[in-house]
Amino acid sequence: MSIRTARVQRPFAAEGPPAALVLEGVTKHYGSAVGVDALELTIPAGELVTLIGPSGCGKSTTLRLAAGLERPDTGTIRVAGDVVADGRRFVDPERRRVGLVFQDYALFPHMTVGRNVEFGLDRLHRGERRARVGEVLDLVRLAHLANRYPHELSGGEQQRVALARALAPRPAVVLLDEPFSSLDESLRAQVRRDTVATLQETGTTGVLVTHDQTEALSVGTRVVVMRGGVIEQADTPETVFEQPATRFVASFMGDADFLPARVQRALLTCEIGIVSTVPGWANSDVDVDVVLRAHEVALHPDPGSSARVCAVEYHGAFVLHYVRLASGRTVRSWQPHTVRHPVGTAVAVTVAPGTTPTLLLGDRAITSPPADSSSEHRPSEPIELS
Repeated sequence: MSIRTARVQRPFAAEGPPAALVLEGVTKHYGSAVGVDALELTIPAGELVTLIGPSGCGKSTTLRLAAGLERPDTGTIRVAGDVVADGRRFVDPERRRVGLVFQDYALFPHMTVGRNVEFGLDRLHRGERRARVGEVLDLVRLAHLANRYPHELSGGEQQRVALARALAPRPAVVLLDEPFSSLDESLRAQVRRDTVATLQETGTTGVLVTHDQTEALSVGTRVVVMRGGVIEQADTPETVFEQPATRFVASFMGDADFLPARVQRALLTCEIGIVSTVPGWANSDVDVDVVLRAHEVALHPDPGSSARVCAVEYHGAFVLHYVRLASGRTVRSWQPHTVRHPVGTAVAVTVAPGTTPTLLLGDRAITSPPADSSSEHRPSEPIELS
């Protein structure tokens, strides 16, 4: 095991049919601004991958490059094994076998639902077009609205029409650019579930751009976290959240606090005390940062503790507590709604049993001791536990 870097991520497995989408060494600059930089990404057929990152990270640029709405400066893009962009050729969007679902759905207001869905099927005979329109409208449960116009539909219905139009030509991959962001929260969850179910039912590969961490983790079979035009980490949702590769991923993908810590003789300690043992680090003596998520931090009242609750936020089923430690650093802790420690309460801060925390050396996660971390080469110092 070794430190993961920002520019190298575990490749997706590629067995059987050609990958639905491949970007090899793809770079796109806008003047002096970096869109994406030497991007490497392979998405197998049938996967639903979410792209997430802060504004300007390159996720939308990646989608536009795959769709053919932008030309790469360098690199190669393949769709279902066919080269659609490289240094010599550039295939137009309508010939790429790529479906698009935009944030605003981009439906034609003067066309009925059926005509909107039929729009990309001009290569089929009239009878085939009608049959395919009926098929995909049945799939999204909107066949009864085929003669309505977009302005007569709800936001959720418009989104399903946009998905049906994207699926109608049987694309190799469907690209979705924040397709749920304009919906209210209650409708958003339902439409999202329906969309995922439709993609799974048809076996369609999907790439979803989102700014919502919960959405990225709950929808994708893989999550790609981007920053500054490069991929920080690409892995399963569980791995991205539970084993972040970098400090940025840890902080961006959920609540995370960082405390200076030390691993000495396989024992990880920090300001709040013993965090855990670290198997395989028996001969190590190294300073690290430990990543603690709010659900991993346990609290109980302790009048003798120097840690104090400094803020409390009620979130319905859970209550988020902010705790200021003796050093002035703050950690957060989720508690069930039945547990509320008022501001000013002295509390003992511990780590929930079973927690396997991520360790950072600088900004990178480490899973094995650095080569120069042997305790044989460092003076022994007492470990102080608060």
